[in-house]
Amino acid sequence: MRVLAILLVLLAAAPAPRERFLVTWAMESNTYPATGNGHDFLAIYGVGNVNFGKLVSFVPTTTPSQMAHHINFAMGRHRLLFTNDFMAAESYVFDVDDPHKPAISATFTNAGPYTHPHTFVQLSNGHILATYQVKDNVDTTGGLVELDINGRMIRASDASAPNVDPNIRPYSLQVIESLDRVVTTTAVMPPLETKEAAHEVQVWRLHDLKLLKTIDLPKPPTFKGIANQDPDEAALLADGKTLLVKTSRCGLFELTGVEGSDPEAQFVYDFGGRSCSGVPVVVGNYWIEASMSNHDIVALDVHDPAHPVEASRLYLGPNAIPHWMSGDASTGDLVITGFGSLLHRISFAHVDTRTGALTLDSRAIDMLRQRWPDGWNGAAVPHGTMFY
Repeated sequence: MRVLAILLVLLAAAPAPRERFLVTWAMESNTYPATGNGHDFLAIYGVGNVNFGKLVSFVPTTTPSQMAHHINFAMGRHRLLFTNDFMAAESYVFDVDDPHKPAISATFTNAGPYTHPHTFVQLSNGHILATYQVKDNVDTTGGLVELDINGRMIRASDASAPNVDPNIRPYSLQVIESLDRVVTTTAVMPPLETKEAAHEVQVWRLHDLKLLKTIDLPKPPTFKGIANQDPDEAALLADGKTLLVKTSRCGLFELTGVEGSDPEAQFVYDFGGRSCSGVPVVVGNYWIEASMSNHDIVALDVHDPAHPVEASRLYLGPNAIPHWMSGDASTGDLVITGFGSLLHRISFAHVDTRTGALTLDSRAIDMLRQRWPDGWNGAAVPHGTMFY
């Protein structure tokens, strides 16, 4: 009896299991880009064992839906989420410290002459580093901009490299604070498609945003050599110093010498297919990639980054076009949004952190037909998503 009493006391004193949530940036629409009368909104869902798929909170914006797009890849110490409707050129900052009561804390548009922000990364000092696609108008080069937590510009640097490309469009970025470096990619978003495919990656010094080098990705030997076109995402591997860059045309490149003044890029892998315009996830030694044209996601073993090896491949269906992914490195859980059969659906998968084996979760969140808290009665399109 005494043992039983002790166990009961210990169980009563044990903390309750932590609630698990998914934050989703979405828009009220049947299509992507939007053509209707809905608005962009932030939704937070429960994704624990008990509350999976339950809408916990909902915050509509005043922006008529056009293209609800990216959010920051990780939640910073201020628990702020930076979101963007790219075609509307409108951005919102949400305070999500209390997932049951999120709120808009700031809105912003341009940063001085720079317009159309795309990707946001929070720095350790709390500031946000963002890529802006253009400057002044659609025919000019964009830049790298540091913002405060309210979206106000602190400083900016132009991405101009006329000897390499006269119209560079900064797309995404990877910050390596330990090396005092930032790496930005170059791809063109609609409606700014006034130039041919890009091939550039840029390396910057973080502390003063000085552009150190613009690298023209080498033409690879695979599939007519187009796998170097439109580099869109860069990610740091588990060792904290090795950087891989992926292109929209399914090529993978390793950047070496980033910490110095003369970094270089080497082609290391071709995912196959010709459309890989998605957001990758790095979990342990595995790079998880969305292959849009192959309708699947791929786990690459990159413990030797110069020689990646496919560990597994997960087919999502003939009409599935995966695009955005985010992951929980502690569990290997993945969340996926995209187009085609994924347009109004949040899907979930899992990667085994020991073997790289991918499995699909049978559960999903359907956003096709719902009556939303703001009165919208119809479909919604999720884009940027994140566990937290």
